[in-house]
Amino acid sequence: MMIFFWISLIIIVISMALFVYRLIKGPTAPDRVIALDAMGVTLISVVALLSLLVGTSFYLEIILLLAILSFIGTVAFSKFIEKGEIFDRGDSD
Repeated sequence: MMIFFWISLIIIVISMALFVYRLIKGPTAPDRVIALDAMGVTLISVVALLSLLVGTSFYLEIILLLAILSFIGTVAFSKFIEKGEIFDRGDSD
């Protein structure tokens, strides 16, 4: 079973490297946002696999924190792409 976890970890790290390439090279801004969101999911997967390999549940709190930060980052970038600003001040006349 441990070999399966290590092989999964290697495959996920390779996919994260491909997401970094898409983040840098992406032809459009939405492609970069999707790559960043996918990197957040793969980072959560890496931490979960490391938690299984180490045999502790301490990393589960880190997974929750990463999920929250990934969601907030995706929403902020999407709003910035849509409107050009993240915070709406309500100053429109």
